[in-house]
Amino acid sequence: MLVEEFIDLLKEEFKMNADVVIAKQQKAYMKDKFAFFGLKAPVRRSLQKPFLNKKYLPPKNEMPSYVKSLLALPQREFHHVAQELAEKYVKQQKIEDIALYEYMICKNSWWDSVDYIATKLVAPYFLKFPAQQQVYVDKWLASGHLWLQRTAVIFQLQYKEKTDTQLLSYAINNLLGSKEFFINKAIGWALRNYSRTNARWVVDFVNATPNLHSLSRREALRLL
Repeated sequence: MLVEEFIDLLKEEFKMNADVVIAKQQKAYMKDKFAFFGLKAPVRRSLQKPFLNKKYLPPKNEMPSYVKSLLALPQREFHHVAQELAEKYVKQQKIEDIALYEYMICKNSWWDSVDYIATKLVAPYFLKFPAQQQVYVDKWLASGHLWLQRTAVIFQLQYKEKTDTQLLSYAINNLLGSKEFFINKAIGWALRNYSRTNARWVVDFVNATPNLHSLSRREALRLL
């Protein structure tokens, strides 16, 4: 199936099941940043299921063009399909895939898409290619790009015992003083999640970081 045919058929399914009332609510919830068909996640996933069936997926080398074409469309549902399509190829990740993930983070960025990409795509990528971690964390922290910086902080959310605490503290320390809500929330979230694995480390880190934003501190210690 060609990209254009894939999108036309998917668009037809979404339009037939659109709900203008829900669409208006979703748009308001997302600060009017995106258009919506008004499909709640379970409905969207049901409609897209045949399109993401393993038997009909495009070859891996064609997947980026599908992802980018979906991300170019205005409706948020297409953006979610794009990231869930990319996730289908996680077991086939190659070292160059980080370029696509960067593109996805920066395109139509908001917390819902970035958090998914960080934890479902970037996280397994860095476990497979650990030498890339410091390279891209450095690059993203220095970028000044809110969502790349957030990704540098939260990609280890589900790492548990595999968490590189030195890298986590490095990312956080580089962002101290930020006034961005989504950065300070991410720092607290990352610390809170890791407190489930190593509460002592989190408490020690918070106590040793007096200039940690109050939001980050509160979130970090919420479970403790």
